[in-house]
Amino acid sequence: MRILGILAAAVAMAGLTACGQSEQNAAENAANASASTAAAEKPKHPTYCFYKDANTKSWSASRDKSGNITVKGKAYLADAAYSGSLSQGEAAGDKASIWLTMSPNTTGYAKPDGWWDVSTTIPGSAAAKSVVVMCGTKTVATLPVK
Repeated sequence: MRILGILAAAVAMAGLTACGQSEQNAAENAANASASTAAAEKPKHPTYCFYKDANTKSWSASRDKSGNITVKGKAYLADAAYSGSLSQGEAAGDKASIWLTMSPNTTGYAKPDGWWDVSTTIPGSAAAKSVVVMCGTKTVATLPVK
């Protein structure tokens, strides 16, 4: 009888502990979901730059027919297996940004001098007055829009 009483007390304690844990887990799950949503909303950008300062040049920014900004420049890569590219353009208010990256060379040819012409249009950038070209976390160029 006495063992039965001890066993009942142990089960009751376990039940109370489990109740507290589920509330704590629910709060932790809500916090994790909130953090995941915030992380999903903010796009990730490249954090490493494969280019030295001397390996980029001739940057310009102009407007296309619909008013969006087109960014052009040149990027040097000695390895013909890769090509220069611009990606992840975004605009907010009167500022726009674009990231210089390197991608696999899928063109089937190499640039004889290693300088790749890179260009892209930043969608939704009609209100922007300047563009920052980024490479990883460093600024390659700050361009006024012509």
